[in-house]
Amino acid sequence: MLLTISESWQSLMLIEKIYWCIAIPFSVLFIIQIFLTFFGGDVDDIEAEGDSDVSIESDQGIDFQFITLKNLIAFFTIFGWTGIACLDGGLEIWISVLISTVAGLIMMTIMAGIIYFMGKLTDNGTLSLKNAVGKVGSVYLTIPAKRGGMGQVQIKVQGLQTLDAMTDFDEDIKTGAVIEVIEILNKEILVVKPSGK
Repeated sequence: MLLTISESWQSLMLIEKIYWCIAIPFSVLFIIQIFLTFFGGDVDDIEAEGDSDVSIESDQGIDFQFITLKNLIAFFTIFGWTGIACLDGGLEIWISVLISTVAGLIMMTIMAGIIYFMGKLTDNGTLSLKNAVGKVGSVYLTIPAKRGGMGQVQIKVQGLQTLDAMTDFDEDIKTGAVIEVIEILNKEILVVKPSGK
C-alpha cells in the first residue's frame, strides 16, 4: 500500500502536490479548530485587568473581521480541496487556481459573517425601567398610600423582576393585589396604581 501511495504521489503534477500539501494539514487544523470551538475553547482561570464596566458599556459586539487565524485556516482548507477537485476534473491550472482562490475567499467571508452576526446576538442585559410603564404586575410587599413609603412589586420587564414601588392611591395596596405601572420616579422607583382604577 505504501508503494502504491508513493507511486501515486510521483505521478502527480507539481501544482497537485502543492494543493495536497495545503489541503491535508489545513484540514487537520480546521477540524481541531471546530472541535475546540464546540467542546474545549473555554478558558476559566484567567484574570482580567482594567475597568470591566467601561469595557462592557462601550462594547458594540464583534466588528466584521475578515483576516483572522480561523478565517485563514478555512481559506486554505477550501482552497486546497477545491484546487484538487478542479485539477481532478480536468480543468486547466490557471482556472483551477482562480476557482480555488474564489472559493477560499467565499469561505473566509462566510466565516467572518458568522462570527460578526453571532457577536450581534449578545444582549446588553441592562434593565430599562421605561419598559415597565403600562405593564401589569402584582404587589410583593404592601405599598403605603399617598407615597408614604416604598413597597415592592413583581412585574415582567425583561424577565420577572422585583422592583421598588410607590403609589398616589388613597389606600395601601396590599400584598397580592394587581397593579399597573403609570410612571417611573427618579429613574429607579415605579409609581403604580391598582389595576382598573
